[in-house]
Amino acid sequence: MKYTINILWILLFCICSSVALAQDKLIRAIKNSDAYVLLQDSSVATEINVDRKWDANFCTTTIHNNSSKNLRLKEVVLLQAGRLFNGNTSFYAEGFQMLSQYRGTLAAPTLVGGYDDNKHYRLPQPKGYKAVYNMLLLHNGDGHEMLMGFNSSFKFIGKFYLSADTIKVVMDMENVLLKAGASIQLEEFSLLPGEDVNLLTAAFAKRINYFHPRLQSNRIPAGWCSWYCFGPKVTAKNISDNLAYIKKNIPQLKYIQLDDGYQPHMGDWLETSNTFGSNIKTTLKEIKKAGFEPAIWVAPFICDSNSSIYKEHPDWLVKDITGEPLQSDKVTFGGWRLAPWFVLDATNPAVQQHLTHVFKTMSTEWGCTYFKLDANYWGAIQSGVYYDKNATRVTAYRSGMKAILKGAGNAFILGCNHPLWPSLGLIGGSRSSNDISRNWNTFLMTGDENLLRSWQNGKLWWNDPDCVLLTGTLPEDEFMYHASLLFSTGGLVLSGDDLTTITKERLAILKKMVPPKGVSALFNTTLDIGWMKAPRATWLVLLNRNDQPKKITVPLSHAYQIINYWTDEKKGMYKVEFTDELPPHSGRVYKLLPL
Repeated sequence: MKYTINILWILLFCICSSVALAQDKLIRAIKNSDAYVLLQDSSVATEINVDRKWDANFCTTTIHNNSSKNLRLKEVVLLQAGRLFNGNTSFYAEGFQMLSQYRGTLAAPTLVGGYDDNKHYRLPQPKGYKAVYNMLLLHNGDGHEMLMGFNSSFKFIGKFYLSADTIKVVMDMENVLLKAGASIQLEEFSLLPGEDVNLLTAAFAKRINYFHPRLQSNRIPAGWCSWYCFGPKVTAKNISDNLAYIKKNIPQLKYIQLDDGYQPHMGDWLETSNTFGSNIKTTLKEIKKAGFEPAIWVAPFICDSNSSIYKEHPDWLVKDITGEPLQSDKVTFGGWRLAPWFVLDATNPAVQQHLTHVFKTMSTEWGCTYFKLDANYWGAIQSGVYYDKNATRVTAYRSGMKAILKGAGNAFILGCNHPLWPSLGLIGGSRSSNDISRNWNTFLMTGDENLLRSWQNGKLWWNDPDCVLLTGTLPEDEFMYHASLLFSTGGLVLSGDDLTTITKERLAILKKMVPPKGVSALFNTTLDIGWMKAPRATWLVLLNRNDQPKKITVPLSHAYQIINYWTDEKKGMYKVEFTDELPPHSGRVYKLLPL
Protein backbone atom coordinates (compact mmCIF):
# COMPACT_ATOMS: atom_id res chain seq x y z
CA MET A 1 0.00 0.00 0.00
CA LYS A 2 2.87 2.37 0.89
CA TYR A 3 4.47 1.77 -2.51
CA THR A 4 1.16 2.50 -4.27
CA ILE A 5 0.86 5.85 -2.48
CA ASN A 6 4.46 6.72 -3.38
CA ILE A 7 3.83 5.89 -7.04
CA LEU A 8 0.73 8.09 -7.03
CA TRP A 9 2.72 10.98 -5.59
CA ILE A 10 5.43 10.47 -8.22
CA LEU A 11 2.81 10.43 -10.99
CA LEU A 12 1.21 13.58 -9.61
CA PHE A 13 4.61 15.28 -9.40
CA CYS A 14 5.39 14.30 -12.99
CA ILE A 15 2.04 15.61 -14.21
CA CYS A 16 2.48 18.93 -12.39
CA SER A 17 6.06 19.24 -13.64
CA SER A 18 4.92 18.49 -17.18
CA VAL A 19 2.22 21.17 -16.99
CA ALA A 20 4.72 23.68 -15.60
CA LEU A 21 7.20 22.88 -18.37
CA ALA A 22 4.49 23.27 -20.96
CA GLN A 23 3.59 26.66 -19.48
CA ASP A 24 7.24 27.79 -19.57
CA LYS A 25 7.54 26.64 -23.18
CA LEU A 26 4.39 28.57 -24.05
CA ILE A 27 5.72 31.76 -22.46
CA ARG A 28 9.07 31.44 -24.26
CA ALA A 29 7.32 30.92 -27.58
CA ILE A 30 5.23 34.07 -27.10
CA LYS A 31 8.20 36.17 -25.97
CA ASN A 32 10.28 35.03 -28.95
CA SER A 33 7.53 35.41 -31.54
CA ASP A 34 7.93 37.68 -34.58
CA ALA A 35 7.17 41.40 -34.33
CA TYR A 36 6.58 43.77 -37.23
CA VAL A 37 5.18 47.17 -38.19
CA LEU A 38 2.42 47.91 -40.69
CA LEU A 39 2.48 51.17 -42.60
CA GLN A 40 -0.53 53.35 -43.35
CA ASP A 41 -1.27 51.29 -46.49
CA SER A 42 -1.10 48.02 -44.43
CA SER A 43 2.21 46.93 -46.02
CA VAL A 44 4.98 45.61 -43.76
CA ALA A 45 7.60 48.25 -42.91
CA THR A 46 10.92 46.43 -43.43
CA GLU A 47 12.82 49.65 -42.64
CA ILE A 48 11.56 49.80 -39.04
CA ASN A 49 13.25 47.88 -36.27
CA VAL A 50 11.17 46.57 -33.33
CA ASP A 51 13.23 46.27 -30.14
CA ARG A 52 11.59 44.39 -27.25
CA LYS A 53 13.19 44.39 -23.82
CA TRP A 54 11.84 42.05 -21.14
CA ASP A 55 12.15 42.69 -17.42
CA ALA A 56 10.73 39.43 -16.06
CA ASN A 57 7.05 39.62 -17.10
CA PHE A 58 7.07 43.20 -18.38
CA CYS A 59 7.99 44.17 -21.94
CA THR A 60 9.09 47.61 -23.14
CA THR A 61 9.03 48.03 -26.91
CA THR A 62 10.81 50.70 -28.93
CA ILE A 63 10.48 51.10 -32.68
CA HIS A 64 13.15 52.84 -34.78
CA ASN A 65 12.95 54.16 -38.33
CA ASN A 66 16.18 53.07 -40.02
CA SER A 67 15.21 54.59 -43.37
CA SER A 68 15.90 58.04 -44.84
CA LYS A 69 12.21 58.88 -45.23
CA ASN A 70 9.36 59.75 -42.90
CA LEU A 71 6.82 56.94 -42.49
CA ARG A 72 3.22 56.85 -41.29
CA LEU A 73 2.42 53.84 -39.13
CA LYS A 74 -0.86 51.94 -38.90
CA GLU A 75 0.00 49.45 -36.12
CA VAL A 76 2.73 47.40 -34.51
CA VAL A 77 2.32 43.67 -33.93
CA LEU A 78 4.31 43.28 -30.71
CA LEU A 79 3.85 39.56 -30.08
CA GLN A 80 2.01 36.59 -31.55
CA ALA A 81 0.70 33.26 -30.30
CA GLY A 82 0.09 31.19 -33.41
CA ARG A 83 -1.25 27.68 -32.78
CA LEU A 84 -0.21 27.90 -29.13
CA PHE A 85 -3.80 27.94 -27.86
CA ASN A 86 -6.68 25.90 -29.21
CA GLY A 87 -10.03 27.32 -30.26
CA ASN A 88 -11.73 26.01 -27.11
CA THR A 89 -9.57 28.17 -24.85
CA SER A 90 -11.92 30.39 -22.84
CA PHE A 91 -11.11 34.01 -22.12
CA TYR A 92 -12.24 37.36 -20.76
CA ALA A 93 -11.22 40.65 -22.38
CA GLU A 94 -11.95 44.35 -22.10
CA GLY A 95 -13.22 46.64 -24.82
CA PHE A 96 -11.90 50.04 -25.82
CA GLN A 97 -15.15 51.65 -24.71
CA MET A 98 -16.56 51.16 -21.21
CA LEU A 99 -19.71 49.48 -22.54
CA SER A 100 -17.77 46.72 -24.35
CA GLN A 101 -16.58 43.49 -22.71
CA TYR A 102 -15.93 40.06 -24.20
CA ARG A 103 -15.73 36.42 -23.15
CA GLY A 104 -16.37 32.98 -24.66
CA THR A 105 -13.68 31.00 -26.51
CA LEU A 106 -11.07 32.05 -29.02
CA ALA A 107 -13.09 30.29 -31.72
CA ALA A 108 -16.39 31.81 -30.58
CA PRO A 109 -16.04 35.18 -28.80
CA THR A 110 -19.21 36.61 -27.29
CA LEU A 111 -20.23 40.06 -26.10
CA VAL A 112 -20.94 40.36 -22.38
CA GLY A 113 -23.20 43.38 -22.69
CA GLY A 114 -25.00 44.99 -25.58
CA TYR A 115 -22.49 47.31 -27.28
CA ASP A 116 -19.70 45.98 -29.47
CA ASP A 117 -16.65 48.13 -30.28
CA ASN A 118 -16.77 47.05 -33.90
CA LYS A 119 -20.48 46.76 -34.68
CA HIS A 120 -21.81 49.63 -32.57
CA TYR A 121 -18.89 52.07 -32.36
CA ARG A 122 -17.47 51.08 -35.74
CA LEU A 123 -13.91 50.58 -34.53
CA PRO A 124 -12.12 48.57 -37.24
CA GLN A 125 -10.89 45.01 -36.92
CA PRO A 126 -9.10 42.79 -39.48
CA LYS A 127 -11.06 40.20 -41.41
CA GLY A 128 -11.10 36.84 -39.64
CA TYR A 129 -10.23 38.29 -36.22
CA LYS A 130 -12.08 39.70 -33.23
CA ALA A 131 -10.49 42.86 -31.81
CA VAL A 132 -10.49 43.22 -28.01
CA TYR A 133 -8.62 45.78 -25.95
CA ASN A 134 -6.42 46.57 -22.94
CA MET A 135 -6.30 43.13 -21.25
CA LEU A 136 -6.86 39.49 -22.15
CA LEU A 137 -7.28 36.78 -19.52
CA LEU A 138 -6.87 33.23 -20.88
CA HIS A 139 -8.11 30.12 -19.07
CA ASN A 140 -6.04 27.22 -20.37
CA GLY A 141 -8.22 24.45 -18.92
CA ASP A 142 -5.33 22.77 -17.07
CA GLY A 143 -5.57 24.97 -13.97
CA HIS A 144 -3.23 27.55 -15.42
CA GLU A 145 -4.21 31.09 -16.30
CA MET A 146 -2.45 33.72 -18.37
CA LEU A 147 -3.03 37.46 -18.31
CA MET A 148 -1.84 39.64 -21.17
CA GLY A 149 -2.33 43.35 -20.74
CA PHE A 150 -1.11 46.86 -21.40
CA ASN A 151 0.17 48.62 -18.30
CA SER A 152 -0.32 52.16 -19.55
CA SER A 153 -2.16 54.31 -22.07
CA PHE A 154 -0.40 57.66 -22.32
CA LYS A 155 -0.44 57.94 -26.11
CA PHE A 156 -1.46 54.70 -27.79
CA ILE A 157 -4.19 52.07 -27.61
CA GLY A 158 -3.28 48.44 -27.01
CA LYS A 159 -5.42 45.64 -28.41
CA PHE A 160 -5.56 41.96 -29.28
CA TYR A 161 -6.68 40.23 -32.46
CA LEU A 162 -8.25 36.85 -31.69
CA SER A 163 -8.99 33.90 -33.95
CA ALA A 164 -9.45 30.17 -33.34
CA ASP A 165 -5.70 29.49 -33.52
CA THR A 166 -3.96 32.86 -33.26
CA ILE A 167 -3.58 35.77 -30.84
CA LYS A 168 -1.86 38.95 -31.99
CA VAL A 169 -0.78 41.61 -29.49
CA VAL A 170 -1.11 44.95 -31.27
CA MET A 171 -0.44 48.63 -30.68
CA ASP A 172 -2.66 50.98 -32.69
CA MET A 173 -0.41 53.73 -34.08
CA GLU A 174 -3.21 55.81 -35.70
CA ASN A 175 -1.04 56.63 -38.72
CA VAL A 176 1.37 58.61 -36.55
CA LEU A 177 4.40 60.01 -38.36
CA LEU A 178 7.74 58.40 -37.51
CA LYS A 179 10.46 60.62 -38.91
CA ALA A 180 13.61 59.26 -40.54
CA GLY A 181 16.08 58.13 -37.89
CA ALA A 182 13.58 58.69 -35.06
CA SER A 183 12.32 56.27 -32.39
CA ILE A 184 9.08 55.85 -30.42
CA GLN A 185 8.69 54.00 -27.14
CA LEU A 186 5.35 52.20 -26.88
CA GLU A 187 3.13 51.40 -23.91
CA GLU A 188 4.51 48.70 -21.57
CA PHE A 189 3.01 45.21 -21.80
CA SER A 190 2.51 42.46 -19.18
CA LEU A 191 2.61 38.70 -19.71
CA LEU A 192 1.55 37.16 -16.40
CA PRO A 193 1.17 33.38 -15.89
CA GLY A 194 -0.36 31.83 -12.77
CA GLU A 195 -3.03 29.66 -11.25
CA ASP A 196 -5.16 32.22 -9.39
CA VAL A 197 -7.06 34.80 -11.45
CA ASN A 198 -7.46 37.12 -8.45
CA LEU A 199 -3.69 37.17 -7.86
CA LEU A 200 -3.00 37.84 -11.53
CA THR A 201 -5.39 40.77 -11.76
CA ALA A 202 -4.04 42.20 -8.49
CA ALA A 203 -0.48 42.05 -9.87
CA PHE A 204 -1.66 43.64 -13.12
CA ALA A 205 -3.43 46.46 -11.28
CA LYS A 206 -0.31 47.12 -9.21
CA ARG A 207 1.77 47.52 -12.35
CA ILE A 208 -0.82 49.85 -13.89
CA ASN A 209 -0.68 51.97 -10.72
CA TYR A 210 3.07 52.36 -11.26
CA PHE A 211 2.38 54.27 -14.48
CA HIS A 212 -1.05 55.68 -13.64
CA PRO A 213 -1.41 56.34 -9.88
CA ARG A 214 -5.03 56.34 -8.77
CA LEU A 215 -6.88 59.61 -8.63
CA GLN A 216 -7.56 59.56 -4.92
CA SER A 217 -10.92 60.29 -3.32
CA ASN A 218 -11.58 61.00 0.35
CA ARG A 219 -14.74 58.88 0.30
CA ILE A 220 -16.69 56.43 -1.83
CA PRO A 221 -19.81 58.33 -2.86
CA ALA A 222 -23.27 57.22 -1.80
CA GLY A 223 -26.17 59.24 -3.09
CA TRP A 224 -29.18 59.61 -5.36
CA CYS A 225 -29.49 60.10 -9.13
CA SER A 226 -32.39 61.66 -11.05
CA TRP A 227 -32.02 59.80 -14.35
CA TYR A 228 -33.79 56.46 -13.74
CA CYS A 229 -36.90 58.03 -12.28
CA PHE A 230 -37.24 61.30 -14.22
CA GLY A 231 -34.93 61.06 -17.24
CA PRO A 232 -34.39 64.19 -19.37
CA LYS A 233 -37.68 65.69 -18.13
CA VAL A 234 -36.34 66.21 -14.62
CA THR A 235 -37.54 69.34 -12.82
CA ALA A 236 -36.38 71.36 -9.85
CA LYS A 237 -39.42 70.10 -7.91
CA ASN A 238 -38.37 66.47 -8.51
CA ILE A 239 -35.04 67.29 -6.91
CA SER A 240 -36.59 69.21 -3.99
CA ASP A 241 -39.09 66.46 -3.20
CA ASN A 242 -36.46 63.72 -3.12
CA LEU A 243 -34.01 65.90 -1.21
CA ALA A 244 -36.61 66.41 1.53
CA TYR A 245 -37.34 62.67 1.69
CA ILE A 246 -33.66 61.74 1.81
CA LYS A 247 -32.91 64.27 4.55
CA LYS A 248 -35.68 62.81 6.70
CA ASN A 249 -35.34 59.09 5.96
CA ILE A 250 -31.88 58.18 4.62
CA PRO A 251 -29.37 61.04 5.07
CA GLN A 252 -26.51 58.61 4.33
CA LEU A 253 -27.16 59.39 0.64
CA LYS A 254 -24.94 62.46 0.73
CA TYR A 255 -24.56 63.19 -2.99
CA ILE A 256 -27.66 64.48 -4.80
CA GLN A 257 -26.90 64.00 -8.50
CA LEU A 258 -28.77 66.05 -11.06
CA ASP A 259 -28.49 64.07 -14.30
CA ASP A 260 -29.06 64.87 -17.97
CA GLY A 261 -31.99 67.22 -18.66
CA TYR A 262 -31.20 70.43 -16.80
CA GLN A 263 -29.34 71.96 -19.79
CA PRO A 264 -31.01 73.35 -22.94
CA HIS A 265 -28.51 71.71 -25.37
CA MET A 266 -25.57 69.36 -25.27
CA GLY A 267 -22.57 71.58 -24.75
CA ASP A 268 -24.34 74.51 -23.02
CA TRP A 269 -23.60 73.28 -19.50
CA LEU A 270 -23.76 76.66 -17.75
CA GLU A 271 -27.30 77.35 -18.95
CA THR A 272 -30.66 76.04 -17.68
CA SER A 273 -33.45 74.48 -19.76
CA ASN A 274 -36.82 76.25 -19.84
CA THR A 275 -38.51 73.01 -18.71
CA PHE A 276 -36.44 72.61 -15.54
CA GLY A 277 -38.58 75.08 -13.60
CA SER A 278 -35.83 76.94 -11.77
CA ASN A 279 -32.31 78.20 -12.22
CA ILE A 280 -29.85 75.35 -11.87
CA LYS A 281 -27.75 77.34 -9.38
CA THR A 282 -30.77 77.80 -7.10
CA THR A 283 -31.37 74.04 -6.98
CA LEU A 284 -27.73 73.23 -6.28
CA LYS A 285 -27.59 75.81 -3.48
CA GLU A 286 -30.73 74.25 -1.98
CA ILE A 287 -28.92 70.89 -1.88
CA LYS A 288 -25.92 72.46 -0.17
CA LYS A 289 -28.06 74.37 2.33
CA ALA A 290 -29.77 71.12 3.32
CA GLY A 291 -26.39 69.66 4.28
CA PHE A 292 -25.84 67.51 1.18
CA GLU A 293 -23.32 67.51 -1.66
CA PRO A 294 -24.42 68.89 -5.06
CA ALA A 295 -23.54 66.49 -7.88
CA ILE A 296 -24.08 67.06 -11.58
CA TRP A 297 -23.99 65.25 -14.93
CA VAL A 298 -21.89 66.75 -17.74
CA ALA A 299 -20.89 65.41 -21.18
CA PRO A 300 -17.85 67.68 -21.60
CA PHE A 301 -16.56 66.56 -24.99
CA ILE A 302 -19.74 66.85 -27.06
CA CYS A 303 -22.19 69.45 -28.35
CA ASP A 304 -25.23 69.42 -30.64
CA SER A 305 -25.85 71.60 -33.68
CA ASN A 306 -28.30 73.86 -31.80
CA SER A 307 -25.89 74.66 -28.99
CA SER A 308 -24.13 77.96 -28.51
CA ILE A 309 -20.79 76.15 -28.60
CA TYR A 310 -21.46 74.77 -32.08
CA LYS A 311 -22.78 78.07 -33.45
CA GLU A 312 -20.22 80.40 -31.93
CA HIS A 313 -17.05 78.27 -31.89
CA PRO A 314 -16.85 75.96 -34.92
CA ASP A 315 -13.07 76.33 -34.71
CA TRP A 316 -13.21 74.46 -31.38
CA LEU A 317 -14.51 71.24 -32.98
CA VAL A 318 -12.73 68.14 -34.28
CA LYS A 319 -12.71 68.30 -38.08
CA ASP A 320 -13.28 65.78 -40.85
CA ILE A 321 -10.86 65.43 -43.78
CA THR A 322 -12.58 68.32 -45.62
CA GLY A 323 -12.03 70.72 -42.73
CA GLU A 324 -15.67 70.78 -41.63
CA PRO A 325 -16.79 69.87 -38.08
CA LEU A 326 -16.82 66.08 -37.80
CA GLN A 327 -20.37 64.78 -37.44
CA SER A 328 -20.13 61.80 -35.09
CA ASP A 329 -22.56 59.51 -36.92
CA LYS A 330 -20.33 59.65 -40.02
CA VAL A 331 -17.63 57.61 -38.25
CA THR A 332 -19.21 56.03 -35.16
CA PHE A 333 -22.40 55.89 -33.09
CA GLY A 334 -23.94 59.35 -33.33
CA GLY A 335 -25.25 59.65 -29.77
CA TRP A 336 -28.41 58.80 -27.83
CA ARG A 337 -30.10 62.21 -27.36
CA LEU A 338 -30.01 65.47 -29.32
CA ALA A 339 -27.77 63.66 -31.80
CA PRO A 340 -25.79 63.62 -34.01
CA TRP A 341 -23.09 65.05 -31.80
CA PHE A 342 -20.01 67.07 -32.61
CA VAL A 343 -16.80 66.82 -30.62
CA LEU A 344 -14.74 69.46 -28.86
CA ASP A 345 -11.08 69.26 -29.87
CA ALA A 346 -9.25 69.08 -26.56
CA THR A 347 -5.86 69.59 -28.24
CA ASN A 348 -6.92 73.20 -28.90
CA PRO A 349 -5.72 75.49 -26.06
CA ALA A 350 -8.95 77.50 -26.33
CA VAL A 351 -11.00 74.34 -25.69
CA GLN A 352 -8.81 73.44 -22.73
CA GLN A 353 -9.44 76.90 -21.25
CA HIS A 354 -13.18 76.46 -21.89
CA LEU A 355 -13.29 73.09 -20.11
CA THR A 356 -11.38 74.46 -17.13
CA HIS A 357 -13.74 77.44 -16.97
CA VAL A 358 -16.91 75.28 -17.06
CA PHE A 359 -15.77 73.02 -14.25
CA LYS A 360 -14.27 75.80 -12.15
CA THR A 361 -17.60 77.65 -12.37
CA MET A 362 -19.54 74.55 -11.35
CA SER A 363 -17.19 73.72 -8.48
CA THR A 364 -16.44 77.14 -7.00
CA GLU A 365 -19.60 79.13 -7.84
CA TRP A 366 -22.19 76.35 -7.95
CA GLY A 367 -20.71 74.25 -5.15
CA CYS A 368 -20.58 70.94 -7.07
CA THR A 369 -18.35 68.35 -5.39
CA TYR A 370 -19.11 65.44 -7.72
CA PHE A 371 -19.10 65.31 -11.53
CA LYS A 372 -20.50 62.45 -13.58
CA LEU A 373 -18.71 62.77 -16.91
CA ASP A 374 -20.66 61.01 -19.64
CA ALA A 375 -20.09 60.42 -23.38
CA ASN A 376 -16.32 60.64 -22.77
CA TYR A 377 -15.72 58.11 -25.54
CA TRP A 378 -16.37 60.85 -28.11
CA GLY A 379 -13.40 62.75 -26.68
CA ALA A 380 -11.27 60.02 -28.25
CA ILE A 381 -13.26 59.78 -31.48
CA GLN A 382 -11.68 57.97 -34.43
CA SER A 383 -11.06 59.42 -37.92
CA GLY A 384 -10.91 63.01 -36.71
CA VAL A 385 -8.47 65.77 -37.62
CA TYR A 386 -7.15 67.55 -34.53
CA TYR A 387 -5.80 71.06 -33.96
CA ASP A 388 -2.55 69.38 -32.84
CA LYS A 389 -1.52 67.34 -35.88
CA ASN A 390 0.79 65.18 -33.74
CA ALA A 391 -1.98 64.17 -31.33
CA THR A 392 -3.44 60.70 -31.03
CA ARG A 393 -6.94 59.96 -29.80
CA VAL A 394 -5.47 59.14 -26.40
CA THR A 395 -3.42 62.32 -26.04
CA ALA A 396 -6.39 64.42 -27.20
CA TYR A 397 -8.68 62.83 -24.62
CA ARG A 398 -6.17 63.01 -21.80
CA SER A 399 -5.48 66.68 -22.55
CA GLY A 400 -9.18 67.41 -22.15
CA MET A 401 -9.43 65.43 -18.93
CA LYS A 402 -6.47 67.27 -17.42
CA ALA A 403 -8.14 70.58 -18.24
CA ILE A 404 -11.33 69.35 -16.54
CA LEU A 405 -9.43 68.26 -13.42
CA LYS A 406 -7.76 71.66 -13.24
CA GLY A 407 -11.17 73.30 -12.99
CA ALA A 408 -12.89 70.67 -10.83
CA GLY A 409 -10.49 71.01 -7.93
CA ASN A 410 -11.02 68.29 -5.31
CA ALA A 411 -14.40 67.15 -6.63
CA PHE A 412 -15.09 63.46 -7.20
CA ILE A 413 -14.77 62.57 -10.90
CA LEU A 414 -16.83 59.68 -12.28
CA GLY A 415 -16.11 58.43 -15.80
CA CYS A 416 -19.04 57.06 -17.78
CA ASN A 417 -19.24 55.87 -21.38
CA HIS A 418 -15.51 56.54 -21.47
CA PRO A 419 -12.49 55.08 -23.25
CA LEU A 420 -11.40 52.75 -20.49
CA TRP A 421 -7.59 52.61 -20.42
CA PRO A 422 -7.05 56.21 -21.63
CA SER A 423 -8.96 57.24 -18.47
CA LEU A 424 -6.43 55.61 -16.12
CA GLY A 425 -5.30 58.02 -13.41
CA LEU A 426 -7.79 60.68 -14.48
CA ILE A 427 -11.03 59.52 -12.83
CA GLY A 428 -11.87 58.64 -9.24
CA GLY A 429 -14.73 56.34 -10.23
CA SER A 430 -15.53 54.27 -13.29
CA ARG A 431 -18.93 53.04 -14.43
CA SER A 432 -18.48 49.30 -14.67
CA SER A 433 -21.68 48.35 -16.51
CA ASN A 434 -24.28 49.41 -19.02
CA ASP A 435 -27.31 51.45 -17.93
CA ILE A 436 -29.62 49.71 -15.49
CA SER A 437 -33.38 49.31 -16.00
CA ARG A 438 -36.20 47.63 -14.13
CA ASN A 439 -36.24 44.24 -15.86
CA TRP A 440 -34.65 40.89 -15.14
CA ASN A 441 -32.56 40.61 -18.31
CA THR A 442 -30.88 43.94 -17.58
CA PHE A 443 -30.26 42.94 -13.96
CA LEU A 444 -28.60 39.79 -15.29
CA MET A 445 -26.52 41.43 -18.03
CA THR A 446 -25.28 44.42 -16.04
CA GLY A 447 -24.63 42.13 -13.10
CA ASP A 448 -22.20 40.03 -15.15
CA GLU A 449 -20.52 43.17 -16.47
CA ASN A 450 -19.95 44.40 -12.92
CA LEU A 451 -18.71 41.09 -11.54
CA LEU A 452 -16.17 40.68 -14.34
CA ARG A 453 -14.71 44.08 -13.49
CA SER A 454 -14.72 43.71 -9.71
CA TRP A 455 -10.90 43.33 -9.71
CA GLN A 456 -10.62 47.01 -10.70
CA ASN A 457 -12.51 48.33 -7.67
CA GLY A 458 -10.26 49.98 -5.11
CA LYS A 459 -7.22 49.38 -7.32
CA LEU A 460 -7.67 51.41 -10.50
CA TRP A 461 -10.62 53.48 -9.22
CA TRP A 462 -13.88 52.97 -7.37
CA ASN A 463 -16.32 51.00 -9.50
CA ASP A 464 -19.76 52.42 -10.17
CA PRO A 465 -22.17 49.50 -10.78
CA ASP A 466 -24.86 52.05 -11.74
CA CYS A 467 -27.92 52.80 -9.67
CA VAL A 468 -29.71 50.43 -7.33
CA LEU A 469 -33.39 50.20 -8.30
CA LEU A 470 -35.82 48.95 -5.65
CA THR A 471 -39.20 50.25 -6.86
CA GLY A 472 -41.34 48.62 -9.52
CA THR A 473 -43.34 45.47 -10.18
CA LEU A 474 -40.59 42.85 -10.52
CA PRO A 475 -40.71 39.80 -8.20
CA GLU A 476 -39.08 40.29 -4.82
CA ASP A 477 -36.42 37.66 -5.57
CA GLU A 478 -35.22 39.55 -8.65
CA PHE A 479 -34.84 42.77 -6.68
CA MET A 480 -32.87 40.81 -4.09
CA TYR A 481 -30.57 39.39 -6.78
CA HIS A 482 -29.96 42.93 -8.01
CA ALA A 483 -29.36 44.35 -4.51
CA SER A 484 -27.12 41.46 -3.45
CA LEU A 485 -24.99 41.69 -6.57
CA LEU A 486 -24.55 45.46 -6.31
CA PHE A 487 -23.70 45.10 -2.62
CA SER A 488 -20.95 42.64 -3.60
CA THR A 489 -19.24 45.14 -5.89
CA GLY A 490 -18.15 47.29 -2.94
CA GLY A 491 -18.15 50.47 -5.01
CA LEU A 492 -20.44 53.48 -5.37
CA VAL A 493 -24.04 53.26 -4.17
CA LEU A 494 -26.57 55.57 -5.81
CA SER A 495 -30.31 55.15 -5.57
CA GLY A 496 -32.11 55.55 -8.90
CA ASP A 497 -35.67 55.55 -7.56
CA ASP A 498 -38.15 58.32 -6.91
CA LEU A 499 -37.73 57.77 -3.20
CA THR A 500 -41.00 59.51 -2.40
CA THR A 501 -42.65 56.29 -3.69
CA ILE A 502 -40.45 53.64 -2.05
CA THR A 503 -41.95 51.23 0.50
CA LYS A 504 -40.53 51.01 4.01
CA GLU A 505 -39.42 47.40 3.32
CA ARG A 506 -37.38 48.43 0.27
CA LEU A 507 -36.07 51.48 2.10
CA ALA A 508 -34.72 49.12 4.76
CA ILE A 509 -32.78 47.25 2.04
CA LEU A 510 -31.36 50.52 0.69
CA LYS A 511 -30.23 51.55 4.17
CA LYS A 512 -28.32 48.26 4.46
CA MET A 513 -26.35 49.12 1.31
CA VAL A 514 -24.78 52.28 2.69
CA PRO A 515 -22.12 53.25 3.37
CA PRO A 516 -20.31 51.48 0.50
CA LYS A 517 -18.02 48.75 1.77
CA GLY A 518 -14.99 49.59 -0.40
CA VAL A 519 -14.13 45.90 -0.86
CA SER A 520 -15.35 43.76 -3.75
CA ALA A 521 -16.39 40.16 -3.28
CA LEU A 522 -14.07 37.53 -4.73
CA PHE A 523 -16.25 35.14 -6.73
CA ASN A 524 -15.72 31.64 -8.00
CA THR A 525 -15.59 30.99 -11.76
CA THR A 526 -19.34 30.32 -11.97
CA LEU A 527 -20.08 33.67 -10.28
CA ASP A 528 -22.51 32.24 -7.75
CA ILE A 529 -20.39 32.26 -4.55
CA GLY A 530 -18.58 35.41 -3.46
CA TRP A 531 -16.64 36.31 -0.31
CA MET A 532 -16.30 39.87 0.96
CA LYS A 533 -13.75 40.32 3.70
CA ALA A 534 -13.54 43.75 5.29
CA PRO A 535 -11.50 44.66 8.40
CA ARG A 536 -14.40 44.13 10.81
CA ALA A 537 -16.81 41.88 8.91
CA THR A 538 -17.13 38.98 6.48
CA TRP A 539 -20.00 38.60 4.04
CA LEU A 540 -21.00 35.65 1.92
CA VAL A 541 -22.88 36.50 -1.31
CA LEU A 542 -24.89 33.80 -3.09
CA LEU A 543 -26.46 34.35 -6.51
CA ASN A 544 -28.83 32.16 -8.53
CA ARG A 545 -29.29 33.43 -12.10
CA ASN A 546 -30.99 30.19 -13.18
CA ASP A 547 -34.66 29.70 -14.02
CA GLN A 548 -34.81 26.84 -11.48
CA PRO A 549 -34.07 26.65 -7.74
CA LYS A 550 -30.41 26.06 -6.95
CA LYS A 551 -28.82 24.41 -3.92
CA ILE A 552 -25.43 25.94 -3.10
CA THR A 553 -22.99 24.41 -0.63
CA VAL A 554 -20.13 26.56 0.63
CA PRO A 555 -17.12 25.08 2.46
CA LEU A 556 -16.19 27.05 5.60
CA SER A 557 -12.67 27.60 6.88
CA HIS A 558 -13.95 28.65 10.33
CA ALA A 559 -16.96 28.15 12.55
CA TYR A 560 -19.47 30.96 12.05
CA GLN A 561 -22.76 32.31 13.25
CA ILE A 562 -24.52 33.04 9.94
CA ILE A 563 -27.10 35.84 9.68
CA ASN A 564 -29.19 36.90 6.68
CA TYR A 565 -27.92 40.45 6.19
CA TRP A 566 -31.13 41.73 4.57
CA THR A 567 -33.62 40.31 7.08
CA ASP A 568 -31.43 39.87 10.23
CA GLU A 569 -32.66 36.26 10.43
CA LYS A 570 -30.18 34.04 12.28
CA LYS A 571 -29.55 30.93 10.20
CA GLY A 572 -27.54 29.18 12.91
CA MET A 573 -23.99 28.08 13.68
CA TYR A 574 -21.98 26.26 11.01
CA LYS A 575 -18.52 24.73 11.21
CA VAL A 576 -17.67 22.75 8.07
CA GLU A 577 -20.02 23.95 5.37
CA PHE A 578 -23.14 25.99 4.79
CA THR A 579 -25.90 24.98 2.38
CA ASP A 580 -28.70 27.16 1.11
CA GLU A 581 -31.34 26.65 -1.58
CA LEU A 582 -32.05 29.78 -3.56
CA PRO A 583 -35.22 30.33 -5.58
CA PRO A 584 -34.83 31.18 -9.29
CA HIS A 585 -33.47 34.65 -10.05
CA SER A 586 -32.51 35.39 -6.46
CA GLY A 587 -29.63 36.54 -4.33
CA ARG A 588 -28.66 36.44 -0.67
CA VAL A 589 -26.12 38.24 1.49
CA TYR A 590 -25.07 36.60 4.74
CA LYS A 591 -23.05 38.20 7.48
CA LEU A 592 -20.63 35.76 9.10
CA LEU A 593 -19.59 36.18 12.72
CA PRO A 594 -16.68 33.96 13.83
CA LEU A 595 -17.35 31.76 16.83
